[in-house]
Parts: sequence; C-alpha cells; structure tokens
Amino acid sequence: MSTVIIADDHPLFLKGVRSFVEEYGLQVLGEAFNGHDAFELIKAHEPDLAIVDLEMPLMTGLEVAKEVKTVGLGTKIIILTFHKEIYLAQEADNLNLSGYLLKEFAIEEMKRCLDQVIAGQQFFSENLYPKITEEFSLLTDAKITPSEKKILRLIAEGLDTRQIAKRLFISDRTVEKHRSNIIQKLQLDKKTNALLLWAQKNKGLIF
Repeated sequence: MSTVIIADDHPLFLKGVRSFVEEYGLQVLGEAFNGHDAFELIKAHEPDLAIVDLEMPLMTGLEVAKEVKTVGLGTKIIILTFHKEIYLAQEADNLNLSGYLLKEFAIEEMKRCLDQVIAGQQFFSENLYPKITEEFSLLTDAKITPSEKKILRLIAEGLDTRQIAKRLFISDRTVEKHRSNIIQKLQLDKKTNALLLWAQKNKGLIF
C-alpha cells in the first residue's frame, strides 16, 4: 500500500482529501496545516507521496517541494491549488514535481492524477492546457523576436530601462524602442505598468 502525507491550511478541504485518498487505497501517515509541519512530516516518515497545498503558512507547497528535493528524499510531490498562473505550473514542472492539480477540478481529476503519479508519470491538470495553448499562440502570433524576449525576461525580473540597458550593454533609447514594440505587438496599455504585469504573469512563456 502506498503511503501519503497531506497538507492544507483549510481543514474542510484537508478532510475531503484525506477521505478521498483513503478510499482510493492510500495509507495516510500524517496531515499538516502549514508548510513547515508538512516538511517535517515528510522528513520523518518519507512517504511515497505528499499532496500539499500551494499556499500555506510558513512555507508554500513549492518551498516544501524544494526542501524535499534539497535533502534528497524520494517522496513524490503533488501540488493542490486554485492558481492557474502558467509560471507557477512551469516552476512546478522545473522542479520535476509529480503533479499540479487544480482544486476546482480535484474531484474529477484526483483519481487520474494518483493513477499516473503512482505509475511514475507526471500529471498536470488538463484545465491548464487551453490557457497555455492560448498564451503560447499569442506570443507566437505577436512575432516577438529573440531580442524582445530577452528584454521581457529582464522586465519580468523587475529591472527598469536603465538597468536593462546596462545588463545588455545597449542604450536606454534602444531598450525603450524594444519596450514600445513589444507593447504594440501584445496590444497592451501604454500608460500603465501593463508590460511588467504581463511579463511577470507569463514567465513560463518567456524563460
């Protein structure tokens, strides 16, 4: 029987997850209401799986996953979240996590997720993919050049025009021209920080 630790700071949701995984046939070794306790339980019990909420006090689900990886534990991590931001799913993928499950679709996707993860595969909620496809299409259709993508990456990091110019050894004017072209291609509002918000929201597409 596969073993699991579950963690979520919402008691009702935690209870629901526990009920589901026990009915599925997993042995629950412990549950936590914050990320720190979740990590300590994973270290203590080394379960086959850990199902952890993305947003928890003390440590996020992704921070728990990073620590598990850092200390070399073999526990497979499944993230549970309401967040559909692509850069978060991309970060989970970069960490080689086993699953990224959206809470609003958990009832219909949980069994399939567990089936695939226990079989050694990854499961990322299928409800992410239409959004990913749409945003990749936007980036491609906008004909963003490699130079413009490089500018977007630095904008996403929070650098301003002068800092970007210094990093890339180009003039402030050249950076501003790139910014203007990107804003036009993506059809963003010129008078707000829309480009910064877009770049940070779509990190998964530009990194």
